[in-house]
Amino acid sequence: MTQEQWGQVCKNLLGSVGQNNFTNWIEPIEFLDIREGVAVFNVPTSFMGNYVSQNFGDLILHQLTRAGEDVRRLQFQVATNNPARAERHQAASRVNGADMTAKAAPTPAAQNELLPGAPLDARFTFDNFVVGKPNELAHAAARRVAEGGPVTFNPLFLYGGVGLGKTHLMHAIAHELRARQPDLNVVYLSAEQFMYRFVQALRDRRMMDFKQLFRAVDVLMVDDVQFIAGKDSTQEEFFHTFNALIDANKQIIISADRAPGEIKDLEDRIKSRLQCGLVVDLHPTDYELRLGILQSKVDTFRNQYPDLVLADGVLEFLAHRISTNVRVLEGALTRLFAFASLVGCEITLDMTQDCLADVLRASERKITIEEIQRRVAEHYNIRLSDLVGPKRVRSFARPRQVAMFLCKQLTSRSLPEIGRRFGGRDHTTVMHGVKRIDELRVQDGQIAEDIEMLRRTLEA
Repeated sequence: MTQEQWGQVCKNLLGSVGQNNFTNWIEPIEFLDIREGVAVFNVPTSFMGNYVSQNFGDLILHQLTRAGEDVRRLQFQVATNNPARAERHQAASRVNGADMTAKAAPTPAAQNELLPGAPLDARFTFDNFVVGKPNELAHAAARRVAEGGPVTFNPLFLYGGVGLGKTHLMHAIAHELRARQPDLNVVYLSAEQFMYRFVQALRDRRMMDFKQLFRAVDVLMVDDVQFIAGKDSTQEEFFHTFNALIDANKQIIISADRAPGEIKDLEDRIKSRLQCGLVVDLHPTDYELRLGILQSKVDTFRNQYPDLVLADGVLEFLAHRISTNVRVLEGALTRLFAFASLVGCEITLDMTQDCLADVLRASERKITIEEIQRRVAEHYNIRLSDLVGPKRVRSFARPRQVAMFLCKQLTSRSLPEIGRRFGGRDHTTVMHGVKRIDELRVQDGQIAEDIEMLRRTLEA
């Protein structure tokens, strides 16, 4: 097979695996020859050879067979310094006169960057991140780190529940750092990938390669670090890698689903190291932030579905009903637009409830009226009997209206039923109370803060 033919195979692989995977894993390998049914490739390191073999080997074999070659297996060998290598790599990357690589051959620093890291999602940038009160501190800290320059807090530790934007911010930092400083060795990977590479290095007896590789990075980003908890050997190596990078004044960015001190089976010395920098909590989204995320998503859909009509109230309904996971929220809107496009109908509230019946059931809040009443009474330091009782003095009436407002927002109970649970009050009384608190949230900062604090407590 000639280098030009291999270039055509690369073009087919690009269409199959996508630009990110191609750039990170296929482009750096170098086709050498086919010998007795074995396709031989040069790779920068054994790690890359193993990864390509396990994840793309069958696809490469298929494309080589399609090209008419009798190939039964692949062989990857670590490349030696060869003056002709860059020229052959560039020739193999040209297809029909178009150069598929940005550079003739990756520099050693670029190869190191491509090797251990995971592909970044092009959608996860700062421009696409919707900022609100629950995530503004995490966003500001991520922005500061992404600017590069002197390391101000190290490590940056981001934590929060599923679908709150941790991974989005991690990818955004990596995108920004690489755009600002292309020569910077930025490595992003999950804790599971770190563990996999560590185990693989142990098995292949290449621990020195592993240590040198991870200690050579400028910025190390590890997502979902809670997954190394309980893995003693992996924690040991992570601890030493962490210390080596900190001592070299290299930036470390970590994410997890909970604070360092709350990760069970994580060694105390690692918890201590993780807490020595800036620890930032991404709080559960509030209604305004969820609505902003939906509106941003609609703006991106307008180009794809220019003729679709979205009725008033649909976004507000979704922002109220799907409150725990932004991914589920965005997925629900994607399904709505796809369904409306296929069927050719307007996105109304009724259509939304029919189309998303399963999502809405799964997202049904399990918060009870009794729980809301108890929390509100505790928050305002009044007795529960006074909250639901007949007294109309301001010290009881305002908390009662707050409780009614939260019952309307956080449960699926009707206004008459809510009224019955508040001493048998009429549904119009509940409606008035809800409306009054809605107005006061805009005018009175203390009421807005009380509502938000109670909502977070109840949804936690």
